[in-house]
Order: sequence, then structure tokens, then C-alpha cells
Amino acid sequence: MPHRPWHMIVIMSAIIAQIFEPGALRRLAAGEALFHAGDRVRLMFLVTEGQVSLLRPTAAGSPLILQRSRPGQVLAEASAYSPHYHCDAQASGEATLLTISVKQFRERLLAEPALADAWAAHLAHAVQEARLQAEIRTLRTTAERLDAWLGEGRALPAKGQWQDLAAELGVTREALYRELAKRRSLDVR
Repeated sequence: MPHRPWHMIVIMSAIIAQIFEPGALRRLAAGEALFHAGDRVRLMFLVTEGQVSLLRPTAAGSPLILQRSRPGQVLAEASAYSPHYHCDAQASGEATLLTISVKQFRERLLAEPALADAWAAHLAHAVQEARLQAEIRTLRTTAERLDAWLGEGRALPAKGQWQDLAAELGVTREALYRELAKRRSLDVR
């Protein structure tokens, strides 16, 4: 299993949360959209409760999950440097976020080098995660994709979240369910 400095990620998240201290709370209902592709970027978001996903429809019309932001995570980090959002954001369940204007966000980074350094480290980690996700999606079979995902030290989510995992892996729910059933039947033997 690869070594993951989780304590460093937690520390970075706490530092990055400081950027959002002057922010306002925003609550979302389950399934509520936060923004859509093409909307003008005005705010940055830190998830404090629940989960918000970045989604982009595939050519077949099914949603592809690009990012799942959970408590302590910034949603759509690259939007700080873009005039428009490039995907949709939707609450997976009830969610609460801290918001801050992009202008305030960038001013905080310029004024506080420690925050800017933590932000750069956070972005580097986000790039690594995006590359891993892209690499997983190049694998041919559902079994290979699941093995690669689990091989990063992750645990299988609760049954009610398997469809989210299927979207993250870029496979159908049915293909993931078949693979999990196959693995369970092998475990029973």
C-alpha cells in the first residue's frame, strides 16, 4: 500500500480553511445545483458538511464525476483562475459550504505567503488525484479499475454509495454491482 501522508492533508485542509474565515454560509438541499457549466465564477466554496460533486455529462448523457468534495475540501479549485465554470456542481445530499468571493480569496493568498504556499500544495495534490483518476479510467475492465482504486488505500464505500463509485470509476452501476457480486462469491468459497 502506498504511503499517504494523511496528517499532512488534514493540516493543509485546516490552513486552507483559514482563507474562508470571512466567508458566508450557504446551504444546499439534496440534488440542488450550486452552479452550472458556463456560469460566471464569482465565489469560491469550502464544503463544511455533506458532499458536493462536480459533474460533466458524457456523450451518452450519463454524468461523469470529476470531483467529490467532502467536509474540509475546496470545490472547483481551478475556478479561482477562470472566468467561467467548466462543469456543473450538485449537492449529493444536504450540504453546507462556506463561500468567499474570488477577489477576496486571491487577495488573501497574495497577503499571506503561508496560505499561498498551502494553496499551492493543495493544488499539487489535486493534480495528482486527477491524474490518478484519469489513469484508472484508461484501464479496460471494471475489475482493473476497481483494483486500482482500492490499491490507493481506499475502502469500499457503503452500499448506498456504490453508484457514486461507479461514476467515479467511469463504469455503469450494473458493471460495478456485477464485479462486487463476483468478488463476494469468491470470498464465500
